Amino acid sequence: MSLYSIDALDGKPFKDEVLSLVDRDAMEERSALEILSWAVENFHPRLTISASFGAPEGMALIDMLHGIDPSTRVFVLDTGRLHPATYDLIDRIRDRYDKNVEVVFPNAEEVQEMVRDAGMNLFYASHEERKRCCRIRKVLPMRRHLAGFDAYVTGLRREQNANRANARKVEIDSANGDLVKINPLADWTHAQVMDYVTERAIPINRLHQQNYPSVGCEPCTRSVAPGADPRSGRWWWESDDTKECGLHVADPEEAEGSGI
Repeated sequence: MSLYSIDALDGKPFKDEVLSLVDRDAMEERSALEILSWAVENFHPRLTISASFGAPEGMALIDMLHGIDPSTRVFVLDTGRLHPATYDLIDRIRDRYDKNVEVVFPNAEEVQEMVRDAGMNLFYASHEERKRCCRIRKVLPMRRHLAGFDAYVTGLRREQNANRANARKVEIDSANGDLVKINPLADWTHAQVMDYVTERAIPINRLHQQNYPSVGCEPCTRSVAPGADPRSGRWWWESDDTKECGLHVADPEEAEGSGI
């Protein structure tokens, strides 16, 4: 049975039509490679993968998609505050796969206004200021970039944190213009991801070897003790239930102010 064919939609897919045509329960039984093959078949070339280059999940997905269709697009959000190791990895992936990694930058005027108003390291002052920084440096740039696509692939996994525990392999992303959001690794464990990149000798962020299981912006990431929650090194000064940048958790006020 065909799970979904874009031809049946006569154009760009919309939320209600996708939900009616996709058997999302059946998709949960599909492997990561099957999900990605389906995504390429139905959405390419208006499909992209979002990779942070700070987690091995994205590297595994880039490798899988390269085997399915090397022309599949990849983008990374450059906040201007990333670790040097992350920039090095972008170049390594670019060279290995002959891939044009699309680097997406924040709006310079928005960043300048924020810094003039609250300082370079405003994110340490309060949760609200940290969210403001994430919104300007990450959330709004991603929304602007995704406006040119119908679907995108992420490395979200359910075990990463409580906010992601209910992630489906195929979702509708209402925060980003009702795009189809594809999470092929939703049911994978961290061990499965590491086994995949190790077996295929895929480059990953070198900070993983220094007890950085999750690498974000340099001022907002630190190493963690062995066995600690993998995301405990991200925004460590905040409580666990607030540790999201806004890319994968809808924020009504944020969406209202995005201008998109």
